[in-house]
Amino acid sequence: MIKVKKATKKEIDEIKSIFLEHYPNSITELNYRNLYELLISVMLSAQCTDKRVNIITPALFEAYPNPVTLANADLDEVKSYIKSCSFFNNKAKNIIKMAQSVVENYNAEIPLERDELMKLAGVGQKTANVVMIEYAQANLMAVDTHVFRVAHRLGLSDAKTAIKCEEELTKKFKTDLHLLHQAMVLFGRYRCKAVKPECEDCFMASHCKTTQTFKV
Repeated sequence: MIKVKKATKKEIDEIKSIFLEHYPNSITELNYRNLYELLISVMLSAQCTDKRVNIITPALFEAYPNPVTLANADLDEVKSYIKSCSFFNNKAKNIIKMAQSVVENYNAEIPLERDELMKLAGVGQKTANVVMIEYAQANLMAVDTHVFRVAHRLGLSDAKTAIKCEEELTKKFKTDLHLLHQAMVLFGRYRCKAVKPECEDCFMASHCKTTQTFKV
């Protein structure tokens, strides 16, 4: 990883304002109808594209419309619905275990608290944060590969891990984290890409600390 110059306090404020201007109402691109569907979609999206998740979840949710049905599901049948998703074997096991825990410990209702979500199988801090950000507009930051890359290219973080990067972004931005998280996801996904970023006429060009050949 190339060492880049860190953004100043003034630059951080400007970057924040620019993101909020360009992505004022940013939300996830995952399709869901309720908290249960959102949680599963986010779990499946790890190292998998939202587009792929949106393709496989309609049939999955039709077969298992709630935690009770999923808790009693056959593992191989669940795998058959999500087999085109990366790491589908482990994900199938985790979503079933998650549903079983929800039925046993939360009266079959997905808990809308980060710490409680993190007690569920397959739900780490990033997943819990994303769910809280999207469903409750919680003032939390979640760092995926896009956010991590953008944070480094803009000099917002030089952290080696996603968790540390999350801590740095939370401390520097302080407010509107739910909007900034999704803004950075969309910016990284469609413009500030890992390979061949679209640097020409980029609205963040004046704050970029790297060159087009830099990759995180």
